[in-house]
Amino acid sequence: MMTPKKSKIVANEFAPGMYPRGYRHDIDLDIGLHEMLPLILLRGKQDGQTLVVTAGIHGDEYEGVRAILELSRDLDPATMKGDLLAVTAANPSAFWAGTRANPTDGGNLARLFPGSPNGKPSEVIAFHLGQSVIAHADFFLDLHSAGIKLLMPSMVGYDVTDERSRDAAMDFGAPVVWGHPEVEGGRTISFAAEHGIPWLYTEARGAGRVSPDDLQMFKRGMRNLLVRLGIVQGSIDAMPPQHYLYGNGDTDSSLAANEPGFFVPTVDLLDSVSAGEELGRTLSLHGETLEIFFAPRGGVIGLVRAFPVVHPGDPVFLIAEKHS
Repeated sequence: MMTPKKSKIVANEFAPGMYPRGYRHDIDLDIGLHEMLPLILLRGKQDGQTLVVTAGIHGDEYEGVRAILELSRDLDPATMKGDLLAVTAANPSAFWAGTRANPTDGGNLARLFPGSPNGKPSEVIAFHLGQSVIAHADFFLDLHSAGIKLLMPSMVGYDVTDERSRDAAMDFGAPVVWGHPEVEGGRTISFAAEHGIPWLYTEARGAGRVSPDDLQMFKRGMRNLLVRLGIVQGSIDAMPPQHYLYGNGDTDSSLAANEPGFFVPTVDLLDSVSAGEELGRTLSLHGETLEIFFAPRGGVIGLVRAFPVVHPGDPVFLIAEKHS
């Protein structure tokens, strides 16, 4: 591959079509606020569709960052038909601080779309990610994981109301697929849906580490999408999912702690549970039970808190439905 062409550009002046085809372009997107969004644009030699991929919406999620860096290194724009536009760290301040939320304003970037050009820093980031990046997609992929404090399955989530999203999810190659009949507003994927752009998102085990299996899944899934969209040549390397889940995957709807304490789960990720079953409890530092968590309905454990110290409001469990 030729040496990447590097540039810096103000966000509202950016469009992929302003860059020549057949090259990799490394771009610092200036959104003001002393923030630069790192973009990698691979412009294929021929016209075609555009896959937009974001990672690092939450600053403590690293699998997507590494997957983009490695896959983009292996692709040759001279052999591509269409474009890959990727943001390696969509929330730079949170990324460098190692925090889920933006430390400058405490904002959860995953709940602030479409944002505002004149709002708080996180709202400004959301605005420019939406208008300057996601809006250019023919297909959009948002790479998430469980971050430092949670545990989630290695999965791909999709829109059950959109055949393009559903079919792409089955080709992605994740061991778990999670279909969503609806998506709460404020998310990258809700922004994409409002603009008629089909989408997928991922989750992975997290814990502040990059699992080799999850890294491979992310890279394989991105390449499968590129093949599916006709951007790169080859065959789709998919495998049948092991689990099919259904329902609202919004972590904001998780069971949450009411008391500070030491958290001890009694179920594992992807366990099947019945309504009323005990899921875990929090203890005092003398071993007294402070709070017991019970399943509000039957289903499958789709999220477990991995970090043992909990405070009021911290999510501890999310239950999904089985889906065949």
